[in-house]
This record gives sequence, C-alpha cells and structure tokens, in this order.
Amino acid sequence: MSFLGVETSLTGRRWIGPDVDMARAAEAMEQQTGLPAAVCQVLARRGVPAHEASGFLSPQLKELLPDPRRMKDMEAAAARFLQAVERRERIAVFADYDVDGGSSAALLLVWLNQVGLGATLYVPDRIDEGYGPNDAAMAALARDHDLIVCVDCGTLSHGPIAAAKGADVVVLDHHLGGETLPDCVAVVNPNRQDEDGDLGYFCAAGVVFLMLVELRRQMRDKGMGTGPDLMALLDLVALATVADVAPLIEANRALVRQGLKVMAARQRPGLVALADVSRMDSAPSTYHLGFLLGPRVNAGGRIGKADLGARLLATSNLAEAEAIAARLDELNSERRDIENAVRAAALEQAEARGLDAPLVWAAGEGWHPGVVGIVASRLKEAAGRPAIVIGLDGDEGKGSGRSVSGIDLGASIQRAAAEGLLIKGGGHKMAAGLTVARDQLEPAMARLSALLAKQGAGDLGPSDLKLDGMLMPGAATVPLIEQIEQAGPFGAGAPAPRYGFPDLQIRFAKRVGESHLKLSLSDGLSSGIDAICFGAFDTELGQRLLDHGGARFHFAGRLEINTWGGRQSVQMRLEDAAEA
Repeated sequence: MSFLGVETSLTGRRWIGPDVDMARAAEAMEQQTGLPAAVCQVLARRGVPAHEASGFLSPQLKELLPDPRRMKDMEAAAARFLQAVERRERIAVFADYDVDGGSSAALLLVWLNQVGLGATLYVPDRIDEGYGPNDAAMAALARDHDLIVCVDCGTLSHGPIAAAKGADVVVLDHHLGGETLPDCVAVVNPNRQDEDGDLGYFCAAGVVFLMLVELRRQMRDKGMGTGPDLMALLDLVALATVADVAPLIEANRALVRQGLKVMAARQRPGLVALADVSRMDSAPSTYHLGFLLGPRVNAGGRIGKADLGARLLATSNLAEAEAIAARLDELNSERRDIENAVRAAALEQAEARGLDAPLVWAAGEGWHPGVVGIVASRLKEAAGRPAIVIGLDGDEGKGSGRSVSGIDLGASIQRAAAEGLLIKGGGHKMAAGLTVARDQLEPAMARLSALLAKQGAGDLGPSDLKLDGMLMPGAATVPLIEQIEQAGPFGAGAPAPRYGFPDLQIRFAKRVGESHLKLSLSDGLSSGIDAICFGAFDTELGQRLLDHGGARFHFAGRLEINTWGGRQSVQMRLEDAAEA
C-alpha cells in the first residue's frame, strides 16, 4: 500500500512507508532501550537488534576493524614496505587521479614523511595516459626507484607492472580483479577473485590504512616501536570512503565517524585550506566530504594537473595548501561549466535513443574525459538505469559508467572487454571505465545492453521512494535531528532516514542558481519548515512547485541542520512531492 496515498508523485514514483514488521521492531526497541522513536526507526531499518543498539550507536574502531591479514598478500606487502623503510630505499607511489587515489597516496606520503623518508608521487594524466599504470611510466619509475606502490589501481595492469624492470611492485587496490593477477610482490585487494568478498566494501584508502595497521604490527614485533599515529590519518580515509561512494557499513562506519572528528580538529593544512575555500561554516559531515571537498580534490584529475589533489592532501605547508586549494576551486568551477554543456548534449541524445533500455548511453565528439563520469551519474539518475557516457577522440572513445543498485556494471564491462568488444574496461559494481574503438561503439553498447538486460536492468521502472515515517513541521527540531544522527554517519549503503510531510502549503518558492529551488512550507499550525531541492529543474518537479498556484502538496525528504550566521535551524532536503 502506498504511503500517504501517493501512487505517482511529481517524479513518477510510488511512495512506500515502513512495513508492519519494521514498525513493530522499532516500537519494541523503543520499549527495551528507551531510545527515541526516530532513532529506533533507523536502527530497525538497518536490521540492528535491540541488544546491539548501544554498540551500533557508538561504533568502536578496535572492535570493527578486521585483521588486515584476512586479505591475501597483506603480510608480504607490509613486509616489503617495511624493508624499504629500514633500508632507506627509493620509493615511488603511483596513484589514480581521483579522491580515493589521492587520499591513498597521501596516507603513504604523510606516513613516510613522519619517519623521515620522502617518496616520489606519480599520478597519470587522464587524457594523455588514461587510468592506471602504463608501460612508459612504470619503466621510467623503475629506473630510479627500488619499490613502486600502486594505489587505487594496478590489479589488471599485467603489462605495465612487467615493464617495471629492476623494481619491486606492490598493489593496494579495490577494483574488480581478473582471473589472473600481475606478477609482483603483492596484490592486496578485497575484490580479487580469490577473496571471499566479505571486505569488498573498503575503498583503496581503507586498504592502504589496513596495510599501515599491519605495518605497525610488524614494526612492533621487530622492536621498532609503533611508528606514526594512525588515528590522526583517519580524516584522509573518511574523505576517500565517502567521496568514492563506498558503503558506510561495518568498519567503514567507524572509520568515517572517527575521521570526521579528526577533520573537525583542523590539523591537516590541505583539508583546512580546502574547507575554507569551499566556505564550510560548520563541523564536517558526510555531505561536506561528498559534495564540497571531494569534487574539488577531483577537479585536478578531471581537467587540471592530475597530482594536485594528492599534493594538497599530503602537504604540511599551509601556504602551499592554500595555493593548491585556490587552484582546485577554480578548476572545479571550470569543471561545472564543461559538465553542464556535455550533460545537455548527452541527455538530448539519450532521450532520442530512449531512456527505457537496459543501458542508457551517449557518445560525443570531444566530450571531456574528466566529466563523462559525472554526466553518466546524471543520466543514471534521470533514467533509473545503468548509464555510460563516452567522449570520442580520433579512432577511440573513452567513457565512464554508473550503475543502479542490484546491477553489476563492472562485471558486464569486464565481460565485453574479454570478448574483444572493448579495448579495455574495468571497475566495480556501481562505477566503471572503458575504452572503445570508434567503429566498435554500436556493437559494444548493444552487447553491454544485452548483458545488463540479463541482470534485469531492462525491467526497472521508476524506483519506489522509501520513507521511514511521517512528520509534521513542528516536530522537526534540531534536537530530533541530533538524535537521529547518532545512528549515522549516513551515505552510500546507509541512507539517511527520509520522511513524508503531509498536506503542506507553499508560502514561498524561489529559483536558486540554474537548477535549484528554495521553499518555505507550512501546515498552518507551526512556524513551518524551510526546504531546498537541488536539481529541481532537471525534472518537472521544480517548475510545478514554482507554479503551485496555491495548491497543497505532500513532500518527502531528509532532515538536516542548517547553520547560518552562527544560528542553527532545521531544513528539509526535498527529494519529491505529490499533490495532496
């Protein structure tokens, strides 16, 4: 049965409320624990039993962090890294150009700096070199270094790793592995095919952190002390985990929660400078990591100098941090302009092709490789289907894909690459990259569409919108939100609770920027509630609410605390609406 009677909302979705069993579980938990009802609703949805509620609300890293040695090759990786430290060898860090790669590199660079060792940072250019190690770069690094550590890349890089003659190579990664592994000292990756997948939720920075935990154990066993403070590095792990959309479950919850506390202390010059240039005026949250800091760190790899993000996160010099942060902020603005142009063209093309296919895709001449992934996300959101966007240049196209829950895009792209329809491709369930020959574009996309259809992508309709309950504006208070946040942090794999607000009138509506909508809503009884709807005008939702004509609506969204001028107020992040 639909929630608040909404069978088809303004975005075409049916609203679904908590089922009877979940409501009973939340009620029973409230009676057993004395916790607020709103918190119990979240815990019940997450499947947390009442006797574990207290521990869940206060996650302890020492209890949740797995033994690093559960991952294959971990002991060998840490031992080779420690040998390089003991012998003062020349170390190079080869990193991917996104937030996860930059954070992973920074973890190693900062750790090495604290033990008095420098290292060479190498981040490939997205356009000239593409993703991951390449033969020329690895051969050049091997001539001048004893150890090369590949972070957030390398699992599929058989040829480039073989080209690193004379140097040892260690891979610390999380991308989907192939049937064989490259010949090197160690490939530590929870998503290797010979792993059980239980730790597959870690991003690369999480894997690097676990390697440092194992390194600390080996140092202690050799009577070398314990090395640098690993807890102080968790701000980098938290940033990568959230920005790489890793699920906030199990150990990731504790890593991000503790990492946010570390970040709030403002001890890392790069993150301080980035927060200031992003105009953050409150304590860091997962929203800030995912939507303010992450995109700016990414901007260098997308359209600027690829190593800017990693250099920013690793530097101990505040002046250097401020200069890099300012440049990344400029690049992020440029990236938005490029993205908007590509998005409009891609959406028009995809709509003409049809948004109801198992795979929604678009390809265009000269589309910037640095924004195709973001635009693929926008197409995925518009269609509710896996999406791929490709920039064509010469005889090839480089593209990026994003998937929806339950559909493994990375596996399908790997299959198409193995069949020879793609030059190369890989990734994980929700995101993947590919390179395709121009003359193979249509058959490759047709094959991917067929592979995704077998997973059920062609049967997907507008997804139901799941709500955790109903609230009136007067009940939405700052203390209530603070209680709910005890069950966080919220993000991928752990969505923040979403509430329905019934039968409200729009007192004020104003377009903000190009596509956002600011609203003030009232039930006629309380002081009402403010709301912001990002991307409202990307669908019909924005214009319908702007032209409301006095009509009343049900609204659905998540609650957040808005800080402005030192004052706190409640704001709804509006996601959907339906006529009352």
